[in-house]
Amino acid sequence: MNKYKLAVFDMDGTILDTLEDLKDSLNHCLCLHGFPERTLDEVRHFVGNGIRRTIEQAVPEGTSIETIDEIFKEFGDWYIDHCNEKTRPYDGIVDTIRILREKGVLTAVVSNKGDAAVKELSKLYYDGLFDVQVGERPGIKRKPWPDSVNEVLKALDVKKEDAVYIGDSEVDLKTAENAGLPCISVLWGFRDLEMLRKHGGTTFIDKPIELVKLICES
Repeated sequence: MNKYKLAVFDMDGTILDTLEDLKDSLNHCLCLHGFPERTLDEVRHFVGNGIRRTIEQAVPEGTSIETIDEIFKEFGDWYIDHCNEKTRPYDGIVDTIRILREKGVLTAVVSNKGDAAVKELSKLYYDGLFDVQVGERPGIKRKPWPDSVNEVLKALDVKKEDAVYIGDSEVDLKTAENAGLPCISVLWGFRDLEMLRKHGGTTFIDKPIELVKLICES
């Protein structure tokens, strides 16, 4: 019997390296308004709390709410058509998720990325490998609120004690805590070990295949 019935995955920095496309789309929208572009490292630290929060951090100080609203809409329209130019799965993660499913583990993805982009990227790279995909949309609070995780648990009829959360950031650690799930932190994503430990991380992996032992062995 598996230790967990359900593995809930974050998307950006956990199952997909999306950073370059996020940066390029963000800079496209910033340039439309004559704002300075942001570096890859800056965007790495901005992402995690949803696109709107990323934009709020990326625009110059004092930018109006109306302009932020406009950039948020522009980003959503642009990114859905340009979310797959440089994005790729991390090495070994697709095969690992396939192994988990072969062993009877349910799998899901939750993200603060827009819901349409989450479903589009899941289909492109993980077609048939997730039972549920949940992204940011009206009516559901973004992570670290537990709403998206709770939606997955309800949809799959799984108790929280039978599920585990996998992510790469402090937002994921807090999401897991708020949902009452243990968290496995991956070290190939957008945050480093020191940052994850600082925010309460206790279980870390360097390679996706390590998930099989942690999830499937009691």
